[in-house]
Amino acid sequence: MTDAQALIKTLDFQLDIQSDNESLLYDATLEARRVYNETIRLAKEGVDWDAIPDRVADDAALVKNTTQRVVAKALGAMENYYEYDDFGQPSHTKDGAYPLRANYEEGYNLSLTDDGDVAFRISAKPYKHVKGVLKGSDVHLDILKTALTSDEWKIGTAEALFHNNNAELHVNVTNTEQTVRDKQDSRTVVGVDVNEDNVALTTLSKDSVEDTLVIDFPEIKFERHRYFTMRKRVQNAGKDSIHDTLEGREERFVHDRLHKVSRHIVEWSRQFEKPCIVFEDLKEMRDSIDYGTRMNRRLHHLPFRALQFYTSYKAAFEGIPTAWINPEYTSQRCPMCGHTERANRNKNRFKCRDCGHQDHSDRGASVNIAVKGSKNLDWNVPALNSLPVVRKVRRQASGAVDAPTVTHPTTRGYQADGRMGVSN
Repeated sequence: MTDAQALIKTLDFQLDIQSDNESLLYDATLEARRVYNETIRLAKEGVDWDAIPDRVADDAALVKNTTQRVVAKALGAMENYYEYDDFGQPSHTKDGAYPLRANYEEGYNLSLTDDGDVAFRISAKPYKHVKGVLKGSDVHLDILKTALTSDEWKIGTAEALFHNNNAELHVNVTNTEQTVRDKQDSRTVVGVDVNEDNVALTTLSKDSVEDTLVIDFPEIKFERHRYFTMRKRVQNAGKDSIHDTLEGREERFVHDRLHKVSRHIVEWSRQFEKPCIVFEDLKEMRDSIDYGTRMNRRLHHLPFRALQFYTSYKAAFEGIPTAWINPEYTSQRCPMCGHTERANRNKNRFKCRDCGHQDHSDRGASVNIAVKGSKNLDWNVPALNSLPVVRKVRRQASGAVDAPTVTHPTTRGYQADGRMGVSN
């Protein structure tokens, strides 16, 4: 992300349909699903991706630019699979409704009413429109109303969909004036280590380590395994339609939790002076993973990149820049003495084989990420004679709950009984 990139926000609204044709919108989402499935099927068969949009549009009962947007989203899912494999290969047998993706002033339109509401008109099918007003949070409505009247904002694509049988519209708006601060102007670096069931954060200034935090989210790992087990059972029973339904539920659950965790990361980072959030570049991670069939399945499908992306764009909307570093040896290197050895780490415990430093292994990795990030900014990295107490919070349905887990800061060579100063 650069300092000149415009900032994008997704606004969620409920549709108060006032044209007595809600079924028309639902039928359009079913057609969008068919377009999506056909696009994925053709891509799997090796059809040239450049030829797919026109080929699918010829038979689609949707507005042409809406068809093109749905096709583009499907091809984007295929591209993500080949690059990151966050959720496995996309299915071409999805059932149920699928989001109707449309361009502003082509597939849908918005306007302010005399009563102060925001009216919508969605082209569900050629020459057939669904009309009504938007309902939602005051914050999102205020942003959208500003976007409709201000030159600083641009309204982009939107998705009409059904969630729990309720019609919704998700609108993308872009602030064309606000930009991300230049990362070279940063005064603190936040190292982010993303793991299977937690994310570890450490903030480094030019003088010292400012603070550290571990955010637990074990429910993502648990739910992904639970859904995998259910999908295998229904697949073995030949119930493919249920398999696709479960896959969609899992994806929505994981995305919801990732949005909450990413929001917490950004909120925590904002407390520091001019922060820059630093991630490991994990694009090639799945190519280097080989721990056996069962572990490979778990690790290949973890949404590391998704969490990094959500955090990055939320940070950008706050003007916070992000940076990426080479992930090599961040989990094996001792942040105190620099000794690097695989044996230093044993699951969530870190003990340096050279200097004896002990720590929570993921926190130690986040320190190394912050150090690498600061070096990329041409800082002189401060001497790390001690690290702050490790604090944990756990994501729950009601939000993040503080749960301090240690009573002493970790220091070089501090071993005591092997547990003091180390989070388990």
